Amino acid sequence: MAGTMGGAMNMDGGDPRMNSSAGLGFGVASEVTRPAALKLHDPSITFEEYMHYAAITRADDRHITVGQEDTALSVAGLKGLNPFAKKREPAVETVTQMNEKTASSSPDRQPYTITEEEYVQASRAVRTATWGAVFFLITTDILGPFSTAWAFRQMGYGPGAVLYTIFAAFAGYGGYLLWRMFLGLDSDKYPLRTYGDIAFRVYGQTVRYGVNILQTFQLLFNVGIIIVTNGQSLSQMAAKGPNLDQNGACFIVLCFVWAIAGMLLGQIRTLARLGHLANFAIWLNVIVIIATMAVVAHSTPNYVAANTAYMINPGPVITTAGPPAGVGFQGQIVGLMQAVYSYGGAMLFVEFMAEMKRPWDFWKGMLCAQTFIYFVYMLFGLFVYSYQGQFTIIIAYQGISNYAWQTVANAFGLTSGLIAALLYGNIGIKVVYNNVLMEFFRFPSLATKAGKLAWIAVVPVYWALAFIIASAIPQVSNLSGFIAAFCILQFSYTFPPFLHMGFQIKKAAIQSGEGFDPATGQTVRHDNGMKRWIRGYKKDIALNTFHLIFFLGSFVTAVLGVYSAIIGMIASYATGATSTFSCNSPVL
Repeated sequence: MAGTMGGAMNMDGGDPRMNSSAGLGFGVASEVTRPAALKLHDPSITFEEYMHYAAITRADDRHITVGQEDTALSVAGLKGLNPFAKKREPAVETVTQMNEKTASSSPDRQPYTITEEEYVQASRAVRTATWGAVFFLITTDILGPFSTAWAFRQMGYGPGAVLYTIFAAFAGYGGYLLWRMFLGLDSDKYPLRTYGDIAFRVYGQTVRYGVNILQTFQLLFNVGIIIVTNGQSLSQMAAKGPNLDQNGACFIVLCFVWAIAGMLLGQIRTLARLGHLANFAIWLNVIVIIATMAVVAHSTPNYVAANTAYMINPGPVITTAGPPAGVGFQGQIVGLMQAVYSYGGAMLFVEFMAEMKRPWDFWKGMLCAQTFIYFVYMLFGLFVYSYQGQFTIIIAYQGISNYAWQTVANAFGLTSGLIAALLYGNIGIKVVYNNVLMEFFRFPSLATKAGKLAWIAVVPVYWALAFIIASAIPQVSNLSGFIAAFCILQFSYTFPPFLHMGFQIKKAAIQSGEGFDPATGQTVRHDNGMKRWIRGYKKDIALNTFHLIFFLGSFVTAVLGVYSAIIGMIASYATGATSTFSCNSPVL
């Protein structure tokens, strides 16, 4: 989903499945290996070894039970679906506590002498998320619901409904592929932490770098989009009259206010501290959705905002079954990208699964979330478009003409938007810090004092870059369309079939007598190179060919989306509808 916020994730530089004091050494009977000896992205570790330990972990997962209070739906509070509800303290000691107790009880005994079983228990003690928590995390959405009506404005009823349905189905299938690969490659010894980790284990370091760069790019632009959106909301609230056509505050200054707020509040390093706010943001969005639908059904469209944003003159509301007149192929593609944006949560699916007690159950949370989002988006989008037609604004509640209700919706939108931006920024900065600053520039771990000081310095730089993006491209429709095509579409539609094709080929290429031998720590292969790839492809040629077509189709769609968004930006600048670093609000 667009705006997916990982409120329950632990991404403070450490792996959520491994304590920083020890790693898991399956090859040693009485001791576990320190993580320094287990390089996270070690090219010498083979695909077969990852699969071997994943099979052991999955077998153990089947015996993990989830308490009734974690899954049951409660009318009073939806306890099972709330990832931020207070959880019971695990009865298992953490690895750090074990080490401290070992050192204090016997001065002659060295730390890290922890048995394999003790480590597994301690490692799994920090995995607390249930499939209900995953449901909440995926549906914690900000921008997505409010852009669907504009997507129908660009495509019409028929194409809009059909394409939203198709993209919902393929987004679910992409999530399913990620889930299958996670089960096959993740283990207690070699845990998967990010989307890039799957890319590394299937195709190597270069593809991992590409995935991490796109993830960083997407999160940064998401923060920029929210800065623009909140700037627009504040500009409407700051207007001096209900007609929204009188001078208010300078738009660029209002955007800068949110950048400063992000620099200050972004100093919160742990997402757990933002957890309750993230849960609160869900219900704020529900209120705004209901209020928007109720108000647009009993009021005229916001003609001033529509004219300012799209140069549409007042007149009767017009809706169309097919693409409306005046909206060309490029405009329809940008509208289609809003459907992509709506289902853009796959980027963080691996992080969600890494937090789960039972990754086997991920499909339940994903299926419920995708189904819920699909029906809510369809209902909201069709309803608002039916009442506002060609006057529909990209952020639907900003198209409310009733000034009082518009202000209420904007106030709620500002709050939930800031929460989303903080979470995006938190995750985005950690992606950059862990994968760029630590890996290439030897920055200290965020768990250290030096790392915490580095965080203080990095946060303002990140938010400053997001502010520059927001001020340079203050077009929510084209900017969100661009990021949907360039990044989101890849994570939800292009990468899953591409990665699974490589995963399936490598798996099917393993012959009798080949595989990883835990006794020797060696992997046996009878051949290498292209011969293995061809053999693996042929063994499941129908599925692999389908995934190849799926991958190529998604890639072509992405190219069309990027091209259309850029053409739309150029046209908007050329007509004067948009100007960079301007005091004029895009909706005033």
